[in-house]
Amino acid sequence: MNPFVRALDMQRKQWERSTELIEKASSTPSGAETMAEVKVGQTPSEVVYEENKLKLLHYEATTEEQHDVPILIVYALINRPYILDLQSDRSVVRTLLDNGFDVYLIDWGEPSKLDSSLTLDDYVNRYVDNCVDVVRERSGQDSINVLGYCMGGTMSVMYAAHHPDKVRNLGLMAAGLCFGGDSGVLELWGDDEYYTPGAVTDTFGNVPAEFLDIGFALMDPVDNFVTKYLRLYDNIEREEFVENFARMEQWIGDGIDVAGTTYQQFLEEIYQKNSLMKNELHLDGKHVDLAEIDMPVLQIIGEYDHLIPPEASKGFNEVLDTEVTTMEFPTGHIGLSVSSKSHAELWPQVCEWFVERSDVDGAEAEAAAEPEQSQLPSDETESDDPVDDAAEAEQLDDADEVDVDDSEASGDEDTEDAEPTIETVNGIGPKRAERLRESGIESLEDLVDTDVDYVAAEVDVSPDRVEDWVSQARDLLDR
Repeated sequence: MNPFVRALDMQRKQWERSTELIEKASSTPSGAETMAEVKVGQTPSEVVYEENKLKLLHYEATTEEQHDVPILIVYALINRPYILDLQSDRSVVRTLLDNGFDVYLIDWGEPSKLDSSLTLDDYVNRYVDNCVDVVRERSGQDSINVLGYCMGGTMSVMYAAHHPDKVRNLGLMAAGLCFGGDSGVLELWGDDEYYTPGAVTDTFGNVPAEFLDIGFALMDPVDNFVTKYLRLYDNIEREEFVENFARMEQWIGDGIDVAGTTYQQFLEEIYQKNSLMKNELHLDGKHVDLAEIDMPVLQIIGEYDHLIPPEASKGFNEVLDTEVTTMEFPTGHIGLSVSSKSHAELWPQVCEWFVERSDVDGAEAEAAAEPEQSQLPSDETESDDPVDDAAEAEQLDDADEVDVDDSEASGDEDTEDAEPTIETVNGIGPKRAERLRESGIESLEDLVDTDVDYVAAEVDVSPDRVEDWVSQARDLLDR
């Protein structure tokens, strides 16, 4: 190229770049004003119960009729719960409401220094149990749907094991449940070889939000400290982008402390000892017996979740002896809640799963039906939305499927016409049925005629549970 032409071309590009910088600079004040004015958690609700710092929220219905069984969302103890209600078109709460559910949510609030001695037992068997009882009383239902998010999912499993009669269906969303050495960076960092939770709680009492935030940010430091701000700069003139960016930043920066004793218990028992997965966890001396979980379970998993990798959730299915459905979606931890694709493709599946099990009349027949594997359409367009960026949406371009795996599905179109067997009894899955047959109980008649204490000992469940099975068997045999 002629050197004079090259020089003129470089000068032209410099002027164009300077003009662009001036235009972006002129947009910065309005962008900053937009960021300051964004609102989050706007779905109308009322506080129907309070205890200590927690508030139980009941959301205003958006449909004329609601399903019989309400949903209680058990949120994590870290950050604020409005990530599930970030904006109206990407709100888990709003989606559930629009699908006819009566929705409640536990907002834990922030613990004070006086709360540093709160234990997992306090949260599970006191706070969650009290909230469940309020929802049961208000709805007139003996058992309700529970949807636990992240750490709230882990606590929901503990609750369901201790109070199975109060949980009709159990949903687990990005729940950390099994940590056998292949469950990601957090498990590695939290290994007892490198980390002593008690040293943190001895120093601070409650674990500071800033301590937790920096740990999460360092899992992807380039994006969290550099790249996302470059994306903001490139899109500063787009009001919608700036609003979405501001919503995410508001939530990320709105952390809360975690009660010290609970934090230490959770890290030591769940991460370091893997006690829940091994069925060795005790809360205040009472065994969290996974055999007691007999209600349908839904696992909602992010394929690219770096906080709670799929391995930290899916392996738990192996120790459950009940109907388990797994929906694994190609997004990350936050993306399960706020990705536009999650709300377009995943959450309709989740709502359908709950709908089939949330109408009292005929619900038992619905629960026995085989869920179909879902083939969801893919969106080939790349998003530059900051909410989708935070949700790892750039990883979704080539993904087009929600993996639905129902461990209880029979694949037999004639299931409704088949003679009832011991597996027909609610609470007896394949594993328990195998143990019963090994004990000489081959049929419903055998179950009805056997000794309750003998069965309880052979299958390792409570006599009350066996009596319930016997009662169901009598009903099936019309005795």
